[in-house]
Order: sequence, then C-alpha cells, then structure tokens
Amino acid sequence: MSTLRPILLVEDSPKDIELTLEALAKCQLANDIHVARDGVEALDYLYARGSHQGRNSGEPAVVLLDLKLPRVDGLEVLEAIKRDPALMQIPVVMLTSSREEKDLVQSYKLGVNAFVVKPVGFSAFLEAIQDIGVFWAILNEPPPHRLSGAGSNDL
Repeated sequence: MSTLRPILLVEDSPKDIELTLEALAKCQLANDIHVARDGVEALDYLYARGSHQGRNSGEPAVVLLDLKLPRVDGLEVLEAIKRDPALMQIPVVMLTSSREEKDLVQSYKLGVNAFVVKPVGFSAFLEAIQDIGVFWAILNEPPPHRLSGAGSNDL
C-alpha cells in the first residue's frame, strides 16, 4: 500500500481557505493538506526550496489551484507544473471564481486536469470541495510510474 500524499491548496482568500479545509475535513481524508497563499509559495513547496527546503519529498495527490493569486498567478503556476517533467503528472484542479472563457481556455491549453468554478452558496461550495477531494485523493488512480523528486528550479 502506498503512502498517502498530501493535498496542496493554493489559495489567498482566508475565507475560501477555511471553507475548503472544513469541506475536506468532512470527507475524513487522511491526507495532510498544505496551504500555500500565493504562487511563489506553491512553487517553493513543489520544488522543496525556500521555507520548504528539506520538506519530505514526494508529489501532492492533487493541487487545488486558485487562478487569481498574488506574486505569481495560477496560470503561471500551472504552466510551471505542466512543463516540468518531474511535476507534470501531478493532477491540477483550477478552483476559481472566474467564469471568464479566456481563463477556462488558457487553463486547458496549459494542461489543467479540471476547471471548477467555486459555487457561491455555502452548502454547494462544501459539496463541490468534498467531491473534488474524494475523487482526487481516493478514487483517482495515478499513473504507475510517476516521476519523483523535485524538478528544476526555473521559476
């Protein structure tokens, strides 16, 4: 049996972080959840550099990625993940309030695995996050030969 991999939540809104963590807790997932509050912190986590240097290596089970982030936005984080052979197989779910078609199109061009518009209502938001968490952390079967280790430090 493989070890549980963490879930990486990349979100800058304290309210959305709290709601997402609450929803994932209700799923009773055993995965650790790491929160990055901007794109730079997310990339530092993925590459085990900066304040994340020396963290336990290994890829997250999934990256839940907000689109509108400070410093480095979600599309730039997505592009960095999907162009790096050591990270490209990590599933990325764009979790955003944006309903703009250009954001949707660009996300899929860059290789996003799913694009989810955050529901406005509390119960709908909780249900959506629970569905995402269960699918990516439990039901989804990752590729058998995932590449491991940190990739290059390009970004």
